[in-house]
This record gives sequence, structure tokens and C-alpha cells, in this order.
Amino acid sequence: MEVVKTVILLTLLTLGFVWVGGLIAGKSGMIIAFIMALGMNFWSYFNSDKMVLSHYHAVEVDETSAKGLYDIVKRLSQKAGTPMPKVYIIPDHTPNAFATGRNPQHAAVAVTEGLLDLLDEHEVEGVIAHEMSHVKHYDILIGTIAATIAGAISMLANFGMFFGGGDRDERPNPMVMMVLMILAPLAATIVQMAVSRNREFMADEGAARLTSHPEWLQSALQKLEHYGRQTVMHDATPQTAHMFIVNPFSGKDISFSSLFSTHPSTEDRIRRLEELKRSL
Repeated sequence: MEVVKTVILLTLLTLGFVWVGGLIAGKSGMIIAFIMALGMNFWSYFNSDKMVLSHYHAVEVDETSAKGLYDIVKRLSQKAGTPMPKVYIIPDHTPNAFATGRNPQHAAVAVTEGLLDLLDEHEVEGVIAHEMSHVKHYDILIGTIAATIAGAISMLANFGMFFGGGDRDERPNPMVMMVLMILAPLAATIVQMAVSRNREFMADEGAARLTSHPEWLQSALQKLEHYGRQTVMHDATPQTAHMFIVNPFSGKDISFSSLFSTHPSTEDRIRRLEELKRSL
């Protein structure tokens, strides 16, 4: 069922990209946008995990080099019924974590050195369970392609302002193009945020059910949020911010910019986990 949901969502995002291409340059724009979308989806599907792990200088570890972390991931993957993902440690003192990969068979879980230093074993397990939930429900693929298409729509809209419509009959009204240039990237960003925020809540719930201890993730989120407000993760980029368990730019957030965050507030996440704790 999760595979079907993933295919439907990615199809809708691709169609949205093609629609913007049509608004900009008519039929020829739709064809170009469709070809671009296929190329971006293909590239993201096979290479996005390698790129993001390389960007953050993640180092793969095994049972010998990081036994405690490796054992946690192995135990949770068995409980979740997913293949054992590759395990990475990021040489960064800011505590955070993310999962990446195109499917559960080609997944990777990465945590920073700072996270391992800050959290106790149960809290680390809560964080890893959250990431394993992302893996199981294909969130890592959806988030990557949603971010890719959102960025491409912004680029396409700006490009169309100057080069839209080769034929006079297909050339859009300048006022329409002006509105499109503003609204298309905003709409794409909102879609990306909605996908990311909803999936974070779902992964929190999945982690709570996987460990049967919502309080482990609650405690981890509190610590990560408190620490994150004091610093910004080294090498963090807006394009990959949605992948992390907490926003790596929390230290830069102000009340207005938080409206456009890819993550729900930590307070809301902890509150939902508290409600789930009572039901469990």
C-alpha cells in the first residue's frame, strides 16, 4: 500500500511540474518539462542518497567500529521487518540524524557524532526507530523527489519570465507570468512542507509503536531541540533540511520563518507522542 501511495504522490508532483511548463510555453513547454521531470526523477532515484551522504562526509560503520549503534539499527530493522540498512556516522558535533535511499532494500541511516554524545541509549533507539519508520514507508524517496521538483518548479517559473512561449499564440500574458513566477515556487514549497511535516508525524508514531516507549523519542526530541536552538549544523543546506529528524536551521529560525519550516514544531510532536503514550 505504501508503494502505491508513493507512486501516486510522485506522479502528481510530476504532473504539476509539467503543468507549469505548459503555462510557460504551451505544448512545447509541457514536453520539455516532462523530459526534465523524467530525468530528475531518474537521477534522484539512483543517486540522491550517495550525494547527500557525501555532502555531509558520512562514514560507514559496522558491528566492529560502532557496535552499540549498529546493534540498535539491526534490532529495530528486524522488528520493523525491513532489510538491514547501511549505518553511517557524520563527523559533526551538532546532534541530528536522517535516513536516505530509494527503498528499504537500498537504505541508509546516518547520525552525527553529536547525537551519540548527547543522547542515552534509549533516546538513540527512539531516534533510530523514527528513521526506520521513514525507511519502511518510503518517506526518504518522497522527500528527495519532492525537494527536487520543488526546486525545479522555482527555476522553471523564473526561466519562463524571460523565455516563455516560442509561438505568439502560446506566449502567456505577461501579468499571468508575473503571478506565476511568484506563486509557482511558493506552491511548490508549500507542497514540500506539507509532505515533510505530515511524514514527520507519521514517523514519530511509527517510532513509538516500534519501541513501545514514546517517552524515549520525546526525551530525544527535547534535547535535540534545545541544542539545535544554540547552533546550526555544519554544511546544512535548505535542500536537505527536510531529511533530518529536527530542523538543522533551528538556530536561525524566527517566528515568521518558522511558518515555512519543513518540520512541525517540537512541541506539537511531543504533544502527539504524549497522546499516543496514553493510548498505548
